[in-house]
Amino acid sequence: MSAKPQRPRTVRRLTLGALALTAGAGAMVAAALPAGAASGGGTPPKGRTVDVQMLSFNDFHGTLEPPQGSSGTVSERQADGTTKAIPAGGVEYLATSLREARKGHEYSVTAAAGDMIGGSPMLSGLFHDEPTVEALNKLNLDVSSVGNHEFDEGKTELRRMAYGGCHPTEGCFEYGKTFTGAQFQYLAANVTDEKTKRPLMSPTFIWKKGDVKIGFIGVTLEGTPDVVTAEGVKGLKFGDEVETINKYAAELNKQGVKSIVALIHEGGLPASGAYNYDCDVPGAGAGISGAIVDIAKNVDPKVDALVTGHTHQAYSCNIPDPAGNPRTVTSAASYGRLFTDTTLTYDRATKDIVRTPALSPKPVNKLVGREQPKAADMSELITRWKALAAPVANRPMGYISADIPGRGSESPEKPLGDLIADAQLEATAPADKGGAQLAIMNPGGIRADLAYKAAGDEGDGVVTYGESYTVQPFNNLMNVVDLTGAQLITALQQQVSGTVNGPNPKILQVSKGFTYTLDMTKTGADRIVVDSVKLNGAAIDPAKTYRVVMNEFLAGGGDGFTVLKEHKNKLVGASDLDAFNAYLAKSTAATPIAPPKADRITVVK
Repeated sequence: MSAKPQRPRTVRRLTLGALALTAGAGAMVAAALPAGAASGGGTPPKGRTVDVQMLSFNDFHGTLEPPQGSSGTVSERQADGTTKAIPAGGVEYLATSLREARKGHEYSVTAAAGDMIGGSPMLSGLFHDEPTVEALNKLNLDVSSVGNHEFDEGKTELRRMAYGGCHPTEGCFEYGKTFTGAQFQYLAANVTDEKTKRPLMSPTFIWKKGDVKIGFIGVTLEGTPDVVTAEGVKGLKFGDEVETINKYAAELNKQGVKSIVALIHEGGLPASGAYNYDCDVPGAGAGISGAIVDIAKNVDPKVDALVTGHTHQAYSCNIPDPAGNPRTVTSAASYGRLFTDTTLTYDRATKDIVRTPALSPKPVNKLVGREQPKAADMSELITRWKALAAPVANRPMGYISADIPGRGSESPEKPLGDLIADAQLEATAPADKGGAQLAIMNPGGIRADLAYKAAGDEGDGVVTYGESYTVQPFNNLMNVVDLTGAQLITALQQQVSGTVNGPNPKILQVSKGFTYTLDMTKTGADRIVVDSVKLNGAAIDPAKTYRVVMNEFLAGGGDGFTVLKEHKNKLVGASDLDAFNAYLAKSTAATPIAPPKADRITVVK
């Protein structure tokens, strides 16, 4: 859902400077029976079962410090039906929350559903996410599926994250220390090498404690090649999530593992943004839509629970498996603001999970609030890495007069998106820089908000390099290209149509002077009112050629914008981060940048 390009170019210069029922007859028994009850019958005798606590989260994205702005809150539904924004997140609080939750639980496993790294704030991203892997090790994470963001810097770098070793170009970041890699198991069952046909990483992981065994299958987004740069996934094949999970569920069963959890980096869209919304009202899974619904309905009944991610949404739903038995599908939003607490009732006789409401409570998404004590070891970790980043991170870039919403904005057009597009246009408008007439920016490439309130000692309204980096961490090179008016209009239509964006529209952010109407009462490509598409007041001419600037991810057809690959006369410019910082640098304390009005796209609802 966002740009996932490689980052090394700019980063290198700066750093050098400073997580069923059983198969066969057991799978078809009534939902009121425990797994395997067809062979023994009835409720398991007292003492035959043991409750295993599964704590899970997803889409952490290297967010070690509490996220700024609206990205650092979660919506909580109140008793009167209203919602309230609650500050949440930060690994110091996540560690405390998980450690407190584990108390009194002899059997506890912690799992994640991908995007632990990538698209990270500067504190982690500047060091190629080594700080985050270190933090996840300290959190006692047991297993995680890979997400599309784990491929931001390519498969070789992902394997380094898993297995350790210092960066091939920048070396070791801390004197006398070699990066040890992940102490948790990364899973990528549906990612295979095109030549060898072998999985890129382990497809399954079996968690054991005493006589209890739970198998985990990890898969990432099948559409990963659509949302990352081609170079990052070159030579890799991404298989169907359902087919892969079912294949490995059967293999785990053959190994005698009957209790299975699937970690899926794909998700859903609940009807409410409140983390405590009940998506099973008025019926099981009635309040959720999106890709995960079809996946859940087709994953083999052998799988007992689905932990999901990717959409950055919070939900805890019951979507019955193909045999009609209850099965949980959960997601804990993003950035460590929530975690999910699931009880897996393990039957020692059948070695399966008992999936009945009476014996297995519904999973609960729990808030990672900031009123609790900070975990001292995480505070030390943050302090240590911040000291290394400080020479670069604390440098002032510019000034703003108020919060400028970006990632936290739910509107199709985001004020920060407009600001970024304007920055790219200004950087490439001169004839010798490409002669750009307009800029387009993918919304997923905006990773944060710009907050007016100071995060450190810089002062309110000051935007530091660390903050601008957190907004634009991918260091995409800008591409100025020729597109015809017809291609430009097609690109707008691809925002709201096709297999990638039809179900979940991705609205491009546009530069000043470029306007159009988005009619959401219609469907597919018809949502773009073609006659309304204008540049500086003049209607776009389908036959005319326009100079358009975008990041290299978009120019490569990323996020489903395949028409953009048809460009001609490409000129490669500076990085998007360089352009953003140059734009910020024009502001002063006396003349700060005001939030754009976000009035370029007229939305009809």
